[in-house]
Amino acid sequence: MAKLEIHTDLLPRSAGRIMVTEIPAVAPDATIAEVERALLEHAKKLDTINYIYVLSKEKKLEGVLSIKELFRLPKSAAVAPVMKRNLVTVRPHTDEGRVALLAIEHDLKEIPVVDGENHFLGVVPYDVILHILREEHIEDALRSAGIHQFNEPAKAILNASAFTLFKKRVPWLLVGLGGTAITAGIIGYFEHTLETQLLLAAFIPAVTYLSGAVGTQSETLFIRAAALDRSLSIKNYLEKDLMTGLFLATTLALVMGIISFFIWREISVSYALTASIFFATLISMVIAVLLPWSFARFRFDPAILGGPLDTIVSDVLSIAVYFSFANLILSWLA
Repeated sequence: MAKLEIHTDLLPRSAGRIMVTEIPAVAPDATIAEVERALLEHAKKLDTINYIYVLSKEKKLEGVLSIKELFRLPKSAAVAPVMKRNLVTVRPHTDEGRVALLAIEHDLKEIPVVDGENHFLGVVPYDVILHILREEHIEDALRSAGIHQFNEPAKAILNASAFTLFKKRVPWLLVGLGGTAITAGIIGYFEHTLETQLLLAAFIPAVTYLSGAVGTQSETLFIRAAALDRSLSIKNYLEKDLMTGLFLATTLALVMGIISFFIWREISVSYALTASIFFATLISMVIAVLLPWSFARFRFDPAILGGPLDTIVSDVLSIAVYFSFANLILSWLA
């Protein structure tokens, strides 16, 4: 159970920088009794004691044994036959977000770090994984609100001055204000349509909410997928997302159209809602994927710019689609 070498020529948020190296490691031919004695002897020096890592003479990772399993086995049993060989590992350059995701997906307390030849380097322990998840959550929340460029958001947001917070929040609020002005202009353009059927105004929040909510979901899923898979094909992803969008748009449109008809008995409004929600939802999903992808292509952070702009564009287009269909249907039924 020796201290392993730390790789320092890596990015600060990579597995090689956040791993610990004082870990319980034994040879494959060690017995359970020998492992227990070694643990008792070195326990105070170890950074983590969730798993026993089994290494070859060349320090290559061959398997792992959990502490819970260790004390259930016969003292005379060898480690090799009972160790788990199908392991989830990461490389030193793996991003910490990917490490945390793997830990959640596979229900692991630690993630071992190995090099290209499977030499064991260390582990990313449970407390570090929890810290990563907390920081990722805070960053995502701040970025979705247009607050960014904090090196350590969890601490910096608490210590930032009122003027600093003002500078970080006001740009996107001003952009949003411009979006509301455009939306008001669109509604004003269709003033005659509203005069013909005033009930249309009552459903403006529903149309903008549904398109915005679906767009936000699509954007969040796409940014996360792109962050975890650098070779993600935009064509394949968009095809899959559009197929999902067709199901979502059809379901939401039909439900809203049926409910509105049975409550208000206005067939023109029901038709307008059904058609506009269907197309606005699809358009919102496409925008939510293409906007972050376009930002990334031009080296802008999609997590920072995508949320605020996607919301504004989605609101403007959903209102335009809604009143366009309403105007068309009212003219057709007149």
